[in-house]
Amino acid sequence: MAPLKVMGNFFALDIGTTAVRVVQLNPSGADTWDLVRYGYAPVDEKTSSSNSPEATRRLGEVIMTAVGQSGIKEQDVVVGLPSTKTFTTVIDMPIMPEAELHNTIKYQIDQYVPTNIDETKVDWVLLGQSLHDAKMQEVLLASTANSYTEERLEFIEGLGFNVIAAEPDPIAMIRSLLPNGIMDARLIIDVGEQSTDLAITYGDAPRLIRTIPMGAKSLVKAAVQNLNVQDDQARQFILKFGLAPDRLEGQVYRAVEGTLDNFASEVVKSIKFFQTRYPNVPIGSMLLSGFGAVIPQFGDYLSAKSSVSYSIANPWQKVRVAQSDQQQLATVASEFATVIGLAQRKGLGR
Repeated sequence: MAPLKVMGNFFALDIGTTAVRVVQLNPSGADTWDLVRYGYAPVDEKTSSSNSPEATRRLGEVIMTAVGQSGIKEQDVVVGLPSTKTFTTVIDMPIMPEAELHNTIKYQIDQYVPTNIDETKVDWVLLGQSLHDAKMQEVLLASTANSYTEERLEFIEGLGFNVIAAEPDPIAMIRSLLPNGIMDARLIIDVGEQSTDLAITYGDAPRLIRTIPMGAKSLVKAAVQNLNVQDDQARQFILKFGLAPDRLEGQVYRAVEGTLDNFASEVVKSIKFFQTRYPNVPIGSMLLSGFGAVIPQFGDYLSAKSSVSYSIANPWQKVRVAQSDQQQLATVASEFATVIGLAQRKGLGR
């Protein structure tokens, strides 16, 4: 969503399902940064998902723990908006001057947003000429309920911070996960605890963004039911043995196979939608992040189902990190895609 002021020194805040992450970066080049400070604090899922006063108080304490641990002194903050609370789409508009486009979108925007426009915060950015119709231009629209953004901003500012921008998580993750100089289409998949953010980009811009309502917890639930084990053990099995058919006699893979098939079906559906809209734009490869990057053979499985090759994405690829910090971050580094992307924002946007 749009910044509220010109960007200066700030830090980024990602309030996740199971952890709060904060990052402060310092630009060191055209598209490179130095890591200044970072913090990571686990949070109970019941706390992060509840709106009760007690849960909100505890969440505030976790945020302050992460900030205190990091040593960040800045008050200006950029925050992420969960994909489950936002709607993002790409629309076609006739080519026209941007000032005219601004007025046109203002009067037509209720056609594209699924919620009451009077109760919705909407932002947009011009992507450029359409990839499938030379007479049209593509516009990225993002929206979220006023009630949610106002509540979230009031909560964070109540902790003593000044929110200067809020942005949907999938937009931020693209910024950190997509390597420089990519000219073809890429499929980016960031598997979270409860859901998965999926984006297909062309050049450096998103052309499709969606959320799949399945994540690591879905696999854990399937393993618990089919292996008759507790949650913690099921998670350990998945993270250790993954989808390998020759590990633990393939029991873990068979236990989660049905859930995996549903997940792969949603990924393939997204690919087909993109290819129908852009028939002349092949997807070069798939980038995996989050749990998708750490579950053994997860990429092999998705690649076989989708016929798209994969690689593990690196959210730290444009950030210089001290050796000591690399060691401390090792076990959670793959979880920082959103917060790093937020910290990499530059200047004013729409």
